[in-house]
Amino acid sequence: MWKMLKVMLVLLLLVAGFPTTSNAYGWGFKKGTNHEPPEVGKYGTILEQNGGYYIDNSGEKVVYLTFDNGYEAGYTEPILDVLKKEEVPATFFLTGHYVRSEPDLVKRMAEDGHIIGNHSYHHPDFTNISKEEFREELKTLDSAIHKITGQEKLQYVRPPRGTFNEQTIQWANELGYIHVFWSLAFVDWHSDKKQGWESAYRQVMDQIHPGAIILLHTVSEDNAAALVHFITDLRKQGYTFKSLDDLVIKDIMPNPLLGL
Repeated sequence: MWKMLKVMLVLLLLVAGFPTTSNAYGWGFKKGTNHEPPEVGKYGTILEQNGGYYIDNSGEKVVYLTFDNGYEAGYTEPILDVLKKEEVPATFFLTGHYVRSEPDLVKRMAEDGHIIGNHSYHHPDFTNISKEEFREELKTLDSAIHKITGQEKLQYVRPPRGTFNEQTIQWANELGYIHVFWSLAFVDWHSDKKQGWESAYRQVMDQIHPGAIILLHTVSEDNAAALVHFITDLRKQGYTFKSLDDLVIKDIMPNPLLGL
């Protein structure tokens, strides 16, 4: 009898470390057009209830550039060159593999004033790991970044493959991270499928909307070549480029125009 009780206790302890819901969502939406944001359905409600961002809802013509870096294909440096020349801030969400293999580029991102975000160390499905494993994924990546840049802790997290649920967002909140998804993206992670810079440019310009958080992958030669073109043309349309820190600060600061 005592043996059975011990087995049950162990099972309960194991279960307690895993998500309390079986739901696993893959971030996605129907693309926005005509300068209108995409409709994200229930995902927007989940973020409203649990925290996180995918867009700046202020209505201002601002854009937030974010890049996901899992491995290097030779295009991050020219991307950084464009960003520096155009004085555009960005956030780079990095994995452990990228940090281990490209410390000089990681160091440059920080030295150029860009934000480094946490994309996990091993790129797992957050909804299929325990709370302790989740913590280790983020903390290990933080530690790797700290050794290169001296930064104590990363603030923003983007779940691998955009897979999440309410519990994983809450776990991140408890650890002091803010989830950042996106409102503009396209298939750009196949480095062997080049379509020309005009294709990447058109995808951005066709989907652009006020408050867009753009997701790009640095393995794309098309993206690297298109970057300066859509930065220039979006500015002509009245858009400005801000960092995620600007978005979060704006979100928590009182608005004097509203009497808050």
